[in-house]
Amino acid sequence: MKKVITYGTFDLIHYGHLYLLKRARELGDYLIVGLSTDKFNKVKGKTCYMPFEKRKELLEGIKYVDLIIPEDSWEQKIDDIKNYEVSVFVMGDDWKNKFDYLKEYCEVIYLSRTPEISTTKIKEIIGKKF
Repeated sequence: MKKVITYGTFDLIHYGHLYLLKRARELGDYLIVGLSTDKFNKVKGKTCYMPFEKRKELLEGIKYVDLIIPEDSWEQKIDDIKNYEVSVFVMGDDWKNKFDYLKEYCEVIYLSRTPEISTTKIKEIIGKKF
């Protein structure tokens, strides 16, 4: 079985997230999503609209996702790859080259983002309208 892993906050889930998860899943037989915890998002300087449990619930409803694990730190990726026997690590291309150090453990693929949509853009639009 070829396992794929990706990570993210997945706040205000939109079709760009869906496309990323679909393409990630197509790279293997099983997709693991490392979902950033609320505590870790604070470390990253992110403020989420939805708490971890609600974001997890939404991801569980997406047919491309097989397993969701909490992402608590930047450093856990190597352990996750080893522990879950991951073959492919996937991230959006806005992270290009940032995770190349993982090539020692698995294939690393950066997928193109959906340019016209992002959580940041959604938050900007909502902020202007209210």
